[in-house]
Amino acid sequence: MKLSQFIIIQLFIVMLFIKLNGQNPQNVREIIKSIDELYRSKSSYAEMEMEIVTPHWERTLKMKIWTENMNKTFIRILEPAKEKGVATLRIGNEMWNYLPKTNKVIKIPPSMMMSSWMGSDFTNDDLVNEFSLLEDYHYEFIHPSDAKQDLIYIKCTPRENLPIVWKHIIMSVREEDYIPVTEEYYDEKDQLMRIIEYKNISSFDKRKIPSVMELIPQNKEGHKTVLRYLKAEFEISLDKEIFTLRNLHSTD
Repeated sequence: MKLSQFIIIQLFIVMLFIKLNGQNPQNVREIIKSIDELYRSKSSYAEMEMEIVTPHWERTLKMKIWTENMNKTFIRILEPAKEKGVATLRIGNEMWNYLPKTNKVIKIPPSMMMSSWMGSDFTNDDLVNEFSLLEDYHYEFIHPSDAKQDLIYIKCTPRENLPIVWKHIIMSVREEDYIPVTEEYYDEKDQLMRIIEYKNISSFDKRKIPSVMELIPQNKEGHKTVLRYLKAEFEISLDKEIFTLRNLHSTD
């Protein structure tokens, strides 16, 4: 076979691969970076509600959330009255809860990181997770047999020797703007443990994001947790006192 014929065949194979996967493989890092930074910024403030649904009861929490970069988070519950004033502070991989009824600050030990946060399907570990998809995972395009048109599928696998509980995550994003549609989380036995669905794309502070995230655990029938953004601001000036243990006791 002549060299020119070999090159033409190889180019055809590459073009076929691109067509099947919907994207140039070199763009996978760009897509992951876009997902990683979607809700993140140097600083942010948000007002949210969290709806917790189980087969036996339902309740909705309203809260304020402040963040700084990827390593600081402060959450204060506003409603219902029974939980008003409950606060959570996360700095790096450390986390504290404040319970106003007992006026105590409790540091969350490593043994409780996989426990539920406020009775939801989110865990304490979800709140303190300082890992990023871009830097702490390997990622590659995949093409599932049930792939939907106009969606891109990416498999993310944690890098070696990192304390990440998931064996891999499979996500789908819109081809037009890389906004996430779903995330599927698999454990060490390759069992699907939970699905996050992103819905209701809205604009907040000139940033387009899904305003609703619905987490559906696959091992607890009839359970789900829905997070809704009511207001969000990004790249804003924040008081340094927000991310302190002293602020946990505040009533603001």
